[in-house]
Amino acid sequence: MTIRSDRDHGQHYRPRMSCLKKLEAIVVQMQDPSTGVKGSEQKLNVTTIPHAIAGQDIVAWISKHMNVDNDEAQAFGTMLAAFGYIYPLQDHKKLVLRPDGSLYRFQTPYFWPVQKLKADDTDYAIYLAKRNIRKKGVLDAYEQEEYSKLHNWMNHKWDFIVMQAKEQYQAGKTRQKADRVVFDCQERAYWIVHRPPPQTHSAMDVLDRHIDPNTEEKKTYDYYRRIIIYTQQAVMRSRVKSTVSLGALVKYMATFMNHDPFLVSCLPSNPWQTDDDTYWELNMADVEVPTKMRVERWSFSFYELLNDPRGRADFKIFLKKEFSGENLAFWEAAEELKWGTAASMSEKAEHIFKTFLAPGAPRWINIDGRTMGITIKGLEHPHRYVLDGAQTHIFMLMKKDTFYRYLKSPVYKEIQKKAISPVPHNFSETQLQENTRNRRLSISPIITWQKEQEEKAKAEAAAGPVDIKKLMASKLDRK
Repeated sequence: MTIRSDRDHGQHYRPRMSCLKKLEAIVVQMQDPSTGVKGSEQKLNVTTIPHAIAGQDIVAWISKHMNVDNDEAQAFGTMLAAFGYIYPLQDHKKLVLRPDGSLYRFQTPYFWPVQKLKADDTDYAIYLAKRNIRKKGVLDAYEQEEYSKLHNWMNHKWDFIVMQAKEQYQAGKTRQKADRVVFDCQERAYWIVHRPPPQTHSAMDVLDRHIDPNTEEKKTYDYYRRIIIYTQQAVMRSRVKSTVSLGALVKYMATFMNHDPFLVSCLPSNPWQTDDDTYWELNMADVEVPTKMRVERWSFSFYELLNDPRGRADFKIFLKKEFSGENLAFWEAAEELKWGTAASMSEKAEHIFKTFLAPGAPRWINIDGRTMGITIKGLEHPHRYVLDGAQTHIFMLMKKDTFYRYLKSPVYKEIQKKAISPVPHNFSETQLQENTRNRRLSISPIITWQKEQEEKAKAEAAAGPVDIKKLMASKLDRK
């Protein structure tokens, strides 16, 4: 009987096998006697450990042979430790690579992930029982909890587990002290990879697959029917030339390149690196004066304008002067219905009908008769996407006409003049340390949401007293 734990790290189908084989090839190069990382005997407490290597030597080798900087080399070395290809000799609880004199060793190939060794609960129970004997009952908190769980689950064969643990413990005592320390570190690193502490990310975490991707599917009637449907859809799918698609991709990259924080540094500074929150304050949703980069992004597309709360607020000012604010209000109401709670769906649908679609509604929108008929009929049994047709019609109407008039309007030109360009920050080491000490909590999302609801309630027009059910009944009587 095998008891499966909540986090099964056996990886039955091995979806990342190609990635692991590439890592294995690099580890083999690192162990080359002539061109690999040089190891030597190192003192660990009072024990001499053979073939030990320093973390800084691993980072230097990766940086040299992979032509990357030290930060990327350290990140790659940490990935090797996370997958269990190297293991620490000192700090066992964290499988990370430290770029200093911390000692590491290469894991024996028997414990490599490519060996497809399933981390069985019985083996884990034997390992914990052996550690419990060696430590005389002093285990880590999470190991003690797992030990108790496995004891309860496998009570029927616990005598066998304890016997195996005692035999392995006695066999280990016959080894030399250095070999015992090395084997203990190897085994512990293996189980930290496959049975990590709670609330800890594991590199071996995978999504459960209900279908083995390596097996061939039986050629049934449903199989050929799906192939025919897929082929028909592939033939009917519209295609463009590669030159056209590549040109569109290059144009997109050229447009958004200066707005990508991975390619261009944040102004005035990156808050994650400097602990200075000026960048976040300048780019808040309800900021009074936005930055020039933010205002420039509104002109890229109508979607970018609506996606920015500050840009949408500025667009509302323009629509108010144009006496056409009902279009944007309907689009926002449709978005709220689409992404809101299911409990309030019927109430919101009726409110939208009374406000925007009913004859004589206070903010009636002008859409074609066919779309209006489909929408009103769908509102009899409302769902999240009942307004998609009318919302798309209004969106395209604003995109083709109102959006371009907004870009040429005094409202947009005025906000362009008011927009600010932050000056880059140049913090010294002392100032960075001071920023770290003076960190402050951000505004609670609940408070932000309450402010948005208050503003929405103030801006929302009062709905007319129209009953959707009575209106439907009157239409049926006329017919």
